[in-house]
Amino acid sequence: MIQVSRPRSHLVVVISLVVLTLAGVSADNNWPQFRGARAGVAADDPSLPDAWGSSQNILWKIDVPGRSWSSPVVWGDHVFVTTAIDTAGEDTLLPVSAYVSRSNGGTMSFADLAKSSAPHRWLLYDVDFKTGKIRWERQVASGVPLQPRHMKNSYAAETPVTDGERVFAYFSYVGLFAFDLNGTQLWSRPMAPLKTRTGLGNSASPVLVGDRVYILNDNDEQSFIAAFDTVTGAEVWRLNREEATNWTTPFAWKNEQRTEIVTAGSKRIRSYDPGGKLLWELAGMSSFAVPSPISADGLLYVTSGYPADRLRPVYAIRPGATGDISLKPDQTSNDYIVWSNPTLGPFHPSGLVYQGCYYTLLDRGILTCNDPKTGKEIYPRQRISVDATGFTASPWAYNGKVFAMSEDGDTYVIQAGPEFKVLGKNSLDEMTLATPAVANGSLIVRTASKLYRIGKQ
Repeated sequence: MIQVSRPRSHLVVVISLVVLTLAGVSADNNWPQFRGARAGVAADDPSLPDAWGSSQNILWKIDVPGRSWSSPVVWGDHVFVTTAIDTAGEDTLLPVSAYVSRSNGGTMSFADLAKSSAPHRWLLYDVDFKTGKIRWERQVASGVPLQPRHMKNSYAAETPVTDGERVFAYFSYVGLFAFDLNGTQLWSRPMAPLKTRTGLGNSASPVLVGDRVYILNDNDEQSFIAAFDTVTGAEVWRLNREEATNWTTPFAWKNEQRTEIVTAGSKRIRSYDPGGKLLWELAGMSSFAVPSPISADGLLYVTSGYPADRLRPVYAIRPGATGDISLKPDQTSNDYIVWSNPTLGPFHPSGLVYQGCYYTLLDRGILTCNDPKTGKEIYPRQRISVDATGFTASPWAYNGKVFAMSEDGDTYVIQAGPEFKVLGKNSLDEMTLATPAVANGSLIVRTASKLYRIGKQ
């Protein structure tokens, strides 16, 4: 064997590269579901960007046909994203200014609804993380949508979920579909669309726990939660729910005692074990439930905040609850509710817990910070920018910064911690409602017509 002598400097470089590689392996390299595995918090990574623009730190961008507000998800070199394509090309997106602002007291009318008479195609894409090239695309269904939707919604609003072996795409209008990472369809569960409140549509994304994928469908015909076998697609169980239409994605809460499937609803928050047993429930929500539950440091946070309601609550809940844990009229806490706030809840964006702060992002561009352990105010309502028209995407965080993306596609970079300070603004110059994914040192952002991979160049 011939031995090659290398200078000591080369060995230092090799050792440094090994250390960096191991650090990369230990970081969060996947973003398998809506808001990732840690409810919007990504592992700190010096390669993640804090500044970008239409021509700055864009590693690639591609056009995505159709209309969809589902978020991208990432596993290794795979970026999965869904869409629904109007074959007649009539599904145009109005500018942000055309939408009635619910957060500023606007009222909803049937003019806000859209129902297409043209056939649609529902698709799942696998995009190569490194290059942005479409690895494969699969059509799961086609036909004329049988139910309307709100003009701010889409026929493909649910975010897919993956376990690294399979990817599951759920469209409440057509069904649940499973593929392997090579694009082979493993099974399908077609479903008929159910009527939603005044035709607003759906948006609740699926979640995975072990060998089951769970879907929640709160509607105005028969609301339900159901579990399906990830390998065969067989329905394992289904429970009807006493709820009308809601839009919140269920949350798999893996706490120190057990795993729970937590669902928020306008009538009650409910928690189920993976086998479908109701563990506990809690009344006292606003009339629309949109934000998804989150957990951090052993506590669960559930909220809703329809702006027209007086009650817009946040509840911080400890593990182990059983039965009805609703607060009495004079209570703000009990054995299982650590703290609550009756007016802190947001309408659309989900909450964020990061570096000792519980952040609430309101639709009209206001951020608050509270102590996640006690609920005490750290700083009061702060307007992010007088220029922002509205916020629907949920905030995310990494590297000591909180990011809030407006519907105009402007992302505001905010200093994490007890002092409110806007550090910068990054613009993509196109409307977006979808919450980004963070993985492999990059930010994956979906706008109305494009998918971006953003990272330091």
